[in-house]
Amino acid sequence: MNQFIHSFKDKIFNVLTNEEFEQLALRLFHFQVNNNSVYSEYVKALNISNPSCINEIPFLPISFFKTHKVLIKNTNCKNFFKSSGTTSDLKSKHYVPDVELYEKSFIKNFMNHYGEIDQYCVLALLPDLQEQPNSSLVYMMNRLVKLSSHSSSGFYLNNFNELFLLLKKLEKENQKTILLGLSYALLDFLDEYQLSLLNTIIVETGGVKGKREELTKDELHMHIKNAFGVSDVHSEYGMTELLSQAYSSSEGWFQTPSWMKVLIRSTTDPFSLIENNKKGLINVIDLANIYSCAFIATDDLGMSIKNQFKVLGRYDYADMRGCNLMI
Repeated sequence: MNQFIHSFKDKIFNVLTNEEFEQLALRLFHFQVNNNSVYSEYVKALNISNPSCINEIPFLPISFFKTHKVLIKNTNCKNFFKSSGTTSDLKSKHYVPDVELYEKSFIKNFMNHYGEIDQYCVLALLPDLQEQPNSSLVYMMNRLVKLSSHSSSGFYLNNFNELFLLLKKLEKENQKTILLGLSYALLDFLDEYQLSLLNTIIVETGGVKGKREELTKDELHMHIKNAFGVSDVHSEYGMTELLSQAYSSSEGWFQTPSWMKVLIRSTTDPFSLIENNKKGLINVIDLANIYSCAFIATDDLGMSIKNQFKVLGRYDYADMRGCNLMI
């Protein structure tokens, strides 16, 4: 088992073609069926033992992370990320024996999209690590803040005035900046402050989920664009149960890294995939999820075209969840 993991880690982030991805996904399927009791029982119940392509691989409903410990056998692991939610919700737990694997995934993916981290001042409108020690998003941003060479990089959720003054200063200095925040927090900031940003990339992480009046993604982005004077608003798509993220640079179309793939399934038949440009529910393959399950059936509605996908919202029956519920 350890030999497989060691060998597989060396291959994850060097995927170049769809054929290579499919080969690795099928190898990981067989490994997890043989070594993950939760996924094994699920696959056994479906009577699927030997898929010939990724379209035939069963996807584990994401709710299993709330009710089961989704982890390969004989793994001693105390580290976990926990989802946000209301106090009455069952929260997902994703056990992560190798945090360095998560770091390698999000750092490489970030640099693929934005270039060298130390070029930026990295600002977060999020709770910090002391407030949310088990948040995968906060963990990621805390690491990116540390990798940034700028002395003002940091968390500003409780310091709107300081953030406003800093953004004005960074703009005068023509400093490349990334401001990543909860949609709810970005809107709260814009209720009090507005300024024109020419050197700052705005990245939002989701909807407002009960904190404010619900906005569509397009309405949210238009409000942010008008307030900041930016031409595009970027988005990040990630979740507790995944070790990889997708980023959207404009118009809500997300791009996955080469080791992550999104497929769309029917809303009426969970085992039927549907064509491009049609609405359905999002399935994710994340090859970095070696220790848990790489094949996740989410509760997010979406559609895909070629190698991009768009998130259209939450399916009606799905629990309210997401990073905005951290606050």
